[in-house]
Amino acid sequence: MRISDMIEEFIKDMFSDDEESIEIQRNDLAEHFNCVPSQINYVIATRFNPSQGYYVESRRGGGGHIKIKKINITKSNYLMHAISSIGDKITSQEVDIFISNFLSEDIISETEAKLLKVATSDNVLTISQPDRDFIRAKIFKNMLINLVED
Repeated sequence: MRISDMIEEFIKDMFSDDEESIEIQRNDLAEHFNCVPSQINYVIATRFNPSQGYYVESRRGGGGHIKIKKINITKSNYLMHAISSIGDKITSQEVDIFISNFLSEDIISETEAKLLKVATSDNVLTISQPDRDFIRAKIFKNMLINLVED
């Protein structure tokens, strides 16, 4: 397991069932994991953002106080936010990140994840770039729209 994954899991474990927000000190967490504070910044920026259901408040000074609030978001809202964040084109790797996030938040099932992945893979989209990423985005968005519940 990479250090970024360990930091993410540690932070997620700090949330209890009835607790919607946590406060951490960037320097304390960096010391705990024997890493630089910028590693903590990276994890928070990439894995605790609104598209993943989190709101982050950060204050400079005093060790870098960070408040992370878990946003109560429905499956449909989560998917609609993801759809709106996808531009005109998307790479296979970016699709994999979305799918991984959907799975970790129980937004989609394993079967749905496999279908999304295979329908947007480079093995299926055997057309030239940049058309491939453009078509992939259209397919991915349309598949996600069909997963949105009324």
